Amino acid sequence: MIEPVSISEYSDEEIEAARVLFARPATFVMGCAKIEQLPDPDLPEIAFAGRSNVGKSSLINGLVGMHKLARASNEPGRTREVNFFDLDGKMRLVDLPGYGWAKASKSTVKQFQNLGRDYLRGRVTLKRVYLLIDSRHGLKSVDTEALDALDLAAVSYQIVMTKADKIKAHERETVREATLKAISKRPAAFPAVAVTSAEKGIGLPELRAEIMRTTEVVL
Repeated sequence: MIEPVSISEYSDEEIEAARVLFARPATFVMGCAKIEQLPDPDLPEIAFAGRSNVGKSSLINGLVGMHKLARASNEPGRTREVNFFDLDGKMRLVDLPGYGWAKASKSTVKQFQNLGRDYLRGRVTLKRVYLLIDSRHGLKSVDTEALDALDLAAVSYQIVMTKADKIKAHERETVREATLKAISKRPAAFPAVAVTSAEKGIGLPELRAEIMRTTEVVL
């Protein structure tokens, strides 16, 4: 059994409240290709970022218990919009464009990287960004650019290890410790690394509870 890792302990009541919250209806709202298309900032938001093919869609779907809310593309990096999902009018889950692909032109890459940065800098209702990394690979140089952008935007972010069921326990711990060390002096980094597997459901109850704490949503 993989033990989820977090800086905080969660009571049974918190876990259950978060389960109930994320079991409520979740719907796709819109995809935005331009900053002026963003919905009104009238709900707390948490965003998910990460390399292409890191498992963002799977994690979002796992959190809300739906298979096709967020749709993964067969071509990594194809999602070039900021996608918004409404969770029963309580909060929005935001899927930021993936990065680290090789099949897009430099001008196209710059266009939707800038869109993501503009969202990070100007979104007053954004409570936290969850930066996903593949447990099998750990932080890569391309992730450093994302960390720098988040620090510059002064947006609170937490690292979430995905696909933790794909490697052995001692390998997970090695990656987790190396990641904690890498972010230890970064000003906007939340000092904990969550360990998850969307496929097995591991770590999702605790991540839901952390999100509920962060957004301060009350049922």
